[in-house]
Amino acid sequence: METDCTSNDLPVNGVTAPLPAGTRLLHIGPHKTGTTAIQGALFAARDLLPGHGVVFPAHSRHPMEAALAACARPAMIGDPAPTEKHWRRLLEQVGATGGKTSVISSEFFADAEDDDTIARIVEQLGGERVHVLVTLRPLAKIMPSQWQQYVQNGLRMGYDNWLTHMLRKAPYEQPNPSFWRRHRHDRLVERWARAVGAERITVVVVDDRDREGLLRTFEQLLGLPENLLQPVPDATNRSLTLAETEMLRNLNKEFRGNGLPDELYSKLVRNGAVMHMKNACSPSPEDVKILTPEWAVEAAAEIGAGMVRRIGDLGVRVIGDPGLLSAVPKAPALDGIPAPRISPEVAARALYGALAAAAESPVRHTSPAKARTAHQTSSKELVRVLGHRCLKKLRRR
Repeated sequence: METDCTSNDLPVNGVTAPLPAGTRLLHIGPHKTGTTAIQGALFAARDLLPGHGVVFPAHSRHPMEAALAACARPAMIGDPAPTEKHWRRLLEQVGATGGKTSVISSEFFADAEDDDTIARIVEQLGGERVHVLVTLRPLAKIMPSQWQQYVQNGLRMGYDNWLTHMLRKAPYEQPNPSFWRRHRHDRLVERWARAVGAERITVVVVDDRDREGLLRTFEQLLGLPENLLQPVPDATNRSLTLAETEMLRNLNKEFRGNGLPDELYSKLVRNGAVMHMKNACSPSPEDVKILTPEWAVEAAAEIGAGMVRRIGDLGVRVIGDPGLLSAVPKAPALDGIPAPRISPEVAARALYGALAAAAESPVRHTSPAKARTAHQTSSKELVRVLGHRCLKKLRRR
């Protein structure tokens, strides 16, 4: 279904007309709207795309560092800071596509918050050749996914408390000011419309009931054969269960409480424990999911309804059913919510991931004159000393 607010590119027999040849399609997310699925499918098909006049100009599935540098946003906690070199490299790859259609996708472009930055990005990517694509899902589905993602980046606040801050505590910016920068979708679309014009923005409402619908929409927009883009399994992108998230959230508390450096968090926790746990453990039907309380679901639906109205007023093209963005999902019938319990296997996998990451950077022993046994050292100090030794070795490497 396409709700068309302009007179351009009307669908024929339910098929969306492709964008003009030579378009530079900029997919800006935002987060948790199917971006990883699209990036994975495009990257997997990158060798086939040029035969159909399309190029995916990136050396990796997701040019995150380039997008962060372009938007002047920091890296994830403990990761190296993105530089202008990352952005310039992507621009060179885009420029090398010549007159072919190209597609650039990163949800971090949604983090650009001022008109000058957005205008510069558009101009450097090709000016009038740029067409902006925004993918949207209901806030009620985004919130739990985004919360657990923030926990993977060091957040220590519980879900209910986080929802209260995001929905009830003005100015709704703490502890994650990026949330509404990304997910006030009407303002996001408006910011980019000021740079490219409403006629060069397409909003796609993702319908979770049609698992491959977003891939088919991209194929139509890019003029690709049907089913060329295929889903690519990616265990590293799966959301954590409630138990996994709570384990990580409590680990974040211990980590911060011991004053360990951010670089160590990136190495041992996010890219060690969490990554190995995701790859080695698949959630079971018995795992407790992250459930959003009814008051927050209703608040999200109300905000969604307002955003749909304002997006409609902007005159951009909307593909899909905007009503999905304000629908109140039926709450699951529960006979009490069981306490989240992490299995010994999952805990062991997480611990192994951290140990394996640490083993890649072995620590040196202290000199005999300063050495103390473990029995002579508090557990808190042991954690702190080990952390700083690992970091010192990482920096030497």
